[in-house]
Amino acid sequence: MTSHVDQAVAARIAAARLKREQRRQQRAELAEAREHGLQARMAAKVARWQQEDES
Repeated sequence: MTSHVDQAVAARIAAARLKREQRRQQRAELAEAREHGLQARMAAKVARWQQEDES
């Protein structure tokens, strides 16, 4: 039999784990979006350089 205190501690630990996992997921999503944005930015820069060279 677990006490009320043990149950409360277990609930707080579970909530902290869930919050940590959500933050990890959010960081991964932001990193992916950032990488995509950097690639698009570099592609635009190269295209601009090519246009300048052709002119």
